[in-house]
Amino acid sequence: MYCFRSPRRESAVHDETAPESAVQNGSSVRNGNLKTPREKRKVREQCENIRRNSSSSRRVSQLQNGEVVEAVTLFEVVSMGKRAMQSVVDDWVQAYKQDRNVALLDLINFFIQCSGCQGMVTAEMFQSLHKKDVMRKMTETFDEETGLQYKKFMAYPWILTVTWPVDTDNKDYPLIRTGPYWKKFKANFCEFIAVLVQQCQCSILYDSYLMDTIISLLTGLADSVVRAFRHTSTLAAMKLLTAVVSVHLNLDVNKHNAERLYEVEKKRISGKRTNYRLDQLERKREEYERKLLEIQNMMNAIFKGTFLNRYRDVIPEIRATCIEEIGSWIKTYPDGFLNDSYLKYIGWMLYDKQAEVRLKCLLGLQGIYSRKELVSRMDLFTSRFKDRIVSMPLDKDHEVAVQAMKLLMLMSQNCGDVLSTEDCETLYQFVYTTHRPLAVAAGEFLYKRLLSHEGDEEVQPEGGGKFGASTDRLKRLISFFLESELHKHVAYLIDSLWDWAGKFLKDWECMTTLLLKNAEEGGEALSDAHESVLIEIILATVREAAEGHPPVGRGAAKKILSVKEKKIQLEDCTKITEHFIMVLPQLLAKYSTDAQKVANLLQIPQYYDLDVYRMGHLRKHLDALLREVKDIVAKHSDMSVLEASSRTYYILCSEEIAIYSQVDRARTQLIDELMGQLNQLLDGFWQKEEGFCTDAGEVSQMHSALRRVAAFHNAHDLTKWNLYDKTLRLLVFEMEHGSLPVLMTLPALQCMYFSLLWQLAAVSENSPKETLFTLRRELRCFSRICVCFLHHKEKDVREKAFMILCDWLLILSHQDSNNNEEAVGLLDYLPSASLQEKLLLFIQEHVFMEEEEESKDLTEEEERKDESGKLDDLHKKRSLLAAYCKLIVYNVVEMSAAAEIYKYYVKTYNDFGDIIKETLSKTRHNNKIQSTKTLILCLQQLFQTHAESQDSSSSVDFYSASFTNMKELARRFSLTFGWDQVKSRESVAMIHKEGIEFAFQGATGVGGKCLPPNLSFLLIISEFSNKLLKPDKRLVYAYLQRYIAEPLPCRGDEWQPLIWYRNSLLANEDEESSVLSSSGELSPMGTSKMSSFKRKLSNGSLPVTSQTEAEDKAPDLQCSSQLASAAGKRRKRLKSREMHLQEHLPFLCPGGLPRRCCKGEIKTEDVSKKGQAEDTTEDVDVDVVSADQVIPARVFQL
Repeated sequence: MYCFRSPRRESAVHDETAPESAVQNGSSVRNGNLKTPREKRKVREQCENIRRNSSSSRRVSQLQNGEVVEAVTLFEVVSMGKRAMQSVVDDWVQAYKQDRNVALLDLINFFIQCSGCQGMVTAEMFQSLHKKDVMRKMTETFDEETGLQYKKFMAYPWILTVTWPVDTDNKDYPLIRTGPYWKKFKANFCEFIAVLVQQCQCSILYDSYLMDTIISLLTGLADSVVRAFRHTSTLAAMKLLTAVVSVHLNLDVNKHNAERLYEVEKKRISGKRTNYRLDQLERKREEYERKLLEIQNMMNAIFKGTFLNRYRDVIPEIRATCIEEIGSWIKTYPDGFLNDSYLKYIGWMLYDKQAEVRLKCLLGLQGIYSRKELVSRMDLFTSRFKDRIVSMPLDKDHEVAVQAMKLLMLMSQNCGDVLSTEDCETLYQFVYTTHRPLAVAAGEFLYKRLLSHEGDEEVQPEGGGKFGASTDRLKRLISFFLESELHKHVAYLIDSLWDWAGKFLKDWECMTTLLLKNAEEGGEALSDAHESVLIEIILATVREAAEGHPPVGRGAAKKILSVKEKKIQLEDCTKITEHFIMVLPQLLAKYSTDAQKVANLLQIPQYYDLDVYRMGHLRKHLDALLREVKDIVAKHSDMSVLEASSRTYYILCSEEIAIYSQVDRARTQLIDELMGQLNQLLDGFWQKEEGFCTDAGEVSQMHSALRRVAAFHNAHDLTKWNLYDKTLRLLVFEMEHGSLPVLMTLPALQCMYFSLLWQLAAVSENSPKETLFTLRRELRCFSRICVCFLHHKEKDVREKAFMILCDWLLILSHQDSNNNEEAVGLLDYLPSASLQEKLLLFIQEHVFMEEEEESKDLTEEEERKDESGKLDDLHKKRSLLAAYCKLIVYNVVEMSAAAEIYKYYVKTYNDFGDIIKETLSKTRHNNKIQSTKTLILCLQQLFQTHAESQDSSSSVDFYSASFTNMKELARRFSLTFGWDQVKSRESVAMIHKEGIEFAFQGATGVGGKCLPPNLSFLLIISEFSNKLLKPDKRLVYAYLQRYIAEPLPCRGDEWQPLIWYRNSLLANEDEESSVLSSSGELSPMGTSKMSSFKRKLSNGSLPVTSQTEAEDKAPDLQCSSQLASAAGKRRKRLKSREMHLQEHLPFLCPGGLPRRCCKGEIKTEDVSKKGQAEDTTEDVDVDVVSADQVIPARVFQL
């Protein structure tokens, strides 16, 4: 049982306000101004007398229990939620029956407190006032003298006055507070309203007093300009209407029951005599009709008074609440709300700018369209808003898009042919989206609309056998994929369908049977394109079942499988192995000449459960598989086929399984044959005159042999076949003569690279020095070859050499050599300065240099091929840039080299922006200061280039394209620091320090009064000023003062960069708000009334502004040439704190002061220019700068 806190206890918290529930019939506290303690005490005594009668029984019950319970308000009882809501409501109903005025005011205070208002509520009776006086009192004003907000509104039979400080306006109230406590409060708040109506439906709900008061109260609050009142009262009104709708439904059921009983009773008795039972049923029926009429009036009052005004509110949470509840009303009471008069509001809000509102609309419509009996009444709405709903899967908010797709699924199921063929084809394409929830929803739509038809399992097509239904679905799925010309991602399609068609997609027996079936066996055979797609589907389903996670690009990371999912995964792997062990050799034999099909089929063994091979009867299938793979290697030279074959041998050659020896013998035999073919071709090649072969056939054979060996050398150690010497001779020949065909040079370079990698991996702790020295010599030799090939005449060779060299340098600089420190010392290799220059020059020429395009008249097919070629070139460029950036990130080359890369960040943002941005992020993570110096170095180099291109006699053109691009680049760099200014404060301060020094570099003249040549650079670094914290701006400004001589002749546009940069540092400063304008004058600083009101409220009294203070607030107008601070009124305070400033901020001293460090402390020596130091530092306001807030001194040390 709840009771109320004593007013005396309340006064300890908020002494200047009246009690929270006070009934006032007089005028002394009508406006909430309690000016004397006597008046406050009088109000408290009145409230205590009113409540003493209503709560005496509760105090007695507490004393009888022998314990003292802290008295709390109704708001606190509901917010804490420690008691059953029904008992709380029962207590309030009991209090209402004893004294309804006091109980209603308690309820009114409850709603006011739920709005977060800490003010007070007073009331005056309505009966004595005329109508025009009532309208005059329905106001909401702000009292400028007291800084208090007032709202007067009618809650029949009272006129309520709510008073609260303006500081609490719209900033924080219970419904928007975060955390589990306030989330629970919202649920308790809604539950309280529902239970209140439920408990009152049999008694006081129809007394024409309770609901009238509550509705008028919520309607008045909902019209407030204060967000807290509008939000809270709208939520309460909407939940109130929801509860009233439930009461209406119960009454409607009871009325129908009473009518049925009345008709039965009427037929049972004769018509001549009266019956008491019949009269009773008649009265009950009339009572239900009267109550229904009252409930209908309540519903209309809430809907018209609150919903119609608030469903378009400026606050999205309020709009979402209205739409959510109207969807609930339509679903709960369709007879009253399921018509176009109410549906139109949901349709209109589908176009809302806020995703939350659109989401509530879709969820509400899902509840309606999921019921077939309601869909028939939605024809007009569907025809009007169907196009909008069909477009909503493209919504930028992912959740809205997902729910829109689910709604369209319901419309497709229950609305017949409402979706056209064009609509469905558009929606089908969402199975290829990267956002998995949307793709899964689209997969359900595709499966149920296109693939799955009712009766598929029972109807067996003629000649379909036991796989008739599955075969039909497969063919429809293949046809859909082939018709989707914009997408060729089978893995994405299978992943979208996996949750809905998992059983169908795991029917590998049906798929392989369809592939192996010949046209002569009956039925329609698959075309070549259909077979290729079906093989891709088989591979995608096998991968999905074995790995259990979405494909790359869909989903942030691999999900953690549950125990049940792991069990299913193991069962699927076993099923895959048992089936494809027998079938895969047959498929390879059938498609052995098709490179694409074979490459996909050879990827299936990597998902095998190899323990299945322990069964003896399966060994013959292993022999068949190895035999087919060997034949495929002999037939093909395509790298995808060769790499898949090599990986198959690698998977089957695991030493832990029983079949290792069998597979190892087959692998050795295959490699012997490959090396034999290569040796024979090499011998013939070297026997030719001058060692050069002009026969295209022999070159093709050599090319194929080298590619086969390179593919197997990638996954298998072929060191014992001495491949290094054979490839070295070829590459040396190419270096000397330059006549080796590219088809031989590329695989030879790859073979030599793999050979050295295997030797490097074989270095162990006990490796002899002779072996290490030999390996070191070979490594240096290979590096020289790669560097030489960077200037090869063929572009493909140059790019291949660069990629291998970058990977090679990265491996050598980070190799471990099995904890052999001696080996690490001998084999470690870092690029020299000249090599770093060559790598950087290569990137600039091959990645960032634009190629001239010739204008040609191309056909449509030629244009398509040209676009495809451009995409391939872009992919190669991105790979080259990524390889070089890895060298920067892992400190293989100097980080300063990244400055040349950063110059192209804006210019090539669409093509390489993500790579450059990731490089910047990684280098900053490794070394903040060095990364920051690289950024400023990049800007300095660009500025110098810009200055050199300008006429020396003229000033820098601030509006030229190059200067504008520099500012944009600086702005982009500034954005990379993110929102956490504390985390990046040292880096940003370093940028300003380096930038100031560079700007004033080379300044000449007495005292530095002549124009520095790089002064315009201050405009560039001003882009970073908004990333400085307020204390750091003062520190940077003090550092800038070192380079400024006073007075400074700053007439003319050439000094504008200094003024603009200075203003960027003084922005948002109270004492520096009157900064120098471009005309060189200071604008007077005004003080807003609102800020003064807030100060008055926080101090508890009105501040008195003296004449002296008013004079201090008006800044003096000074000449811009002086560039002096406008904070002269704080000079005395700053001088008194100078010792504290110098102790913690040594870098604020003038630039010429010598410094020394002793025992970890930074001290400043006494100099003769002490007065100058005071003048320099006193312009800095250090009110909020403490020792733990200071930027490390090393940032500003010279």
